[in-house]
Amino acid sequence: MNTMNEQSTDKTALVAALREILPPESIIHTEEELRPYECDGLPAYRLMPLVAVLPERVEQVQQVMRLCHQMGVPVVARGAATGLSGGALPLADGVLLSLARFNRIIDIDNVNRTARVQPGVRNLAISQAVAALGLYYAPDPSSQIACTIGGNVAENAGGVHCLKYGLTVHNILELKLVTAAGELITVGGESLDAAGYDLLALMTGSEGMLGIVVEILVRLLPSPERAQVLLAAFDSVERAANSVGEIIAAGIIPAGLEMMDGFAIRAAEAFVHAGYPTDAQAILLCEVDGGNEEVSAHVNQVRQLLLDQGATEVRTARDEAERVRFWKGRKSAFPAVGRLSPDYYCMDGTVPRRRLAEVLTGIGELSRSYELQVANVFHAGDGNLHPLILFDSNNPGELKRAEDLGAEILELCVKVGGSITGEHGVGHEKLHQMCVQFSPAELEQFRAVKRALDPRGLLNPGKVIPQPRHCSEYKSLGTDTLIPPQQRVGGRG
Repeated sequence: MNTMNEQSTDKTALVAALREILPPESIIHTEEELRPYECDGLPAYRLMPLVAVLPERVEQVQQVMRLCHQMGVPVVARGAATGLSGGALPLADGVLLSLARFNRIIDIDNVNRTARVQPGVRNLAISQAVAALGLYYAPDPSSQIACTIGGNVAENAGGVHCLKYGLTVHNILELKLVTAAGELITVGGESLDAAGYDLLALMTGSEGMLGIVVEILVRLLPSPERAQVLLAAFDSVERAANSVGEIIAAGIIPAGLEMMDGFAIRAAEAFVHAGYPTDAQAILLCEVDGGNEEVSAHVNQVRQLLLDQGATEVRTARDEAERVRFWKGRKSAFPAVGRLSPDYYCMDGTVPRRRLAEVLTGIGELSRSYELQVANVFHAGDGNLHPLILFDSNNPGELKRAEDLGAEILELCVKVGGSITGEHGVGHEKLHQMCVQFSPAELEQFRAVKRALDPRGLLNPGKVIPQPRHCSEYKSLGTDTLIPPQQRVGGRG
């Protein structure tokens, strides 16, 4: 009872202090109002924040951070909460700082091909705003209709076109951030290079651990003269996977090179009617773009290469509408699979292209071992896998089984020379696997960077970088030592 009273007193004092900074409608503190903030796109982890705030100006973000720094209150920043690794999971004793109201495109510079935007601007909205100028913003996550550019920066998001045009880090020039102590700093700049350490790269993908992004200068690209998509069907996942390396080896860098297995194909086709061959065991979507003559030559070259690699059918999109439809099927794969199972667990690992077939075979073996279906959808060009593990959390132990299967998949990625994440981040989900991928000395360097920029550890604590005791416990016990029972739902704990 005393603990509850102390927490209530702390909350009362915090809310009273926040009211000196923000209008009442920008402070959310009742249980009913806080419920929508309890998780991000990984709803298996849920926790109610102590308070949520929705500032509208940079000065307000600074004041909130100064207050929390003074009171020792941790802060978790949140965008659209489409993240899939629990990165925006709030803290029961902390402030959830939403950037949803930072949703303006501040400036578009047609000459320099840049746009200055606030973090709450949706990814797709940037391309829509500059389309009339013949420009677009290249990174295009599947959630681009909803995800925000600030969240993209936090996770270093990619998308189906990242093979040729890169991740978020390759498409931004400058960030303005508020530090844990409430200071406003700028990293990067409008020029191609900036003096000093490359803090722009450090901040991109830092998952809200090092600062809160309040403004972004993004790079815009000219829309290609022509883009053409080929759809290749295969009677085996291995043949499709092996074709990926052959395309790259031929000297062609597609704008997008995506793969789906038979389960994902049938789910997507039933959902969006993209025109996929439902009898195929795998399909590759290969988009080439550029000048008209270059695209024609590459389309013919890729078509022949795919047939030589055993494709049972190769189709070229007949027009722009069919090209969009082919991509819509791929980008709708996650919700399509979600229609077929009460729950699914989306993984995110990366492997060398030459090991794709081997890893996919391994995932199939693990799927059978755990008696859980897995649908494979991934950015084949850069080896970024997104296995979707189907389960039903209403069945006792099934969620735990799905998590264990996911852990083995990620550790398989590391074993073949890959990584535990390609674009979804580590967040709360992959702390265990950080212990597998990195040595104790490497993890200590990460902690040192965190201490240098956030000495009190108030920004998104408990995420991304495990403490030494966590790694020793995981490696010795292999249990859920990093996930407190109160943060787990669906029969966990």
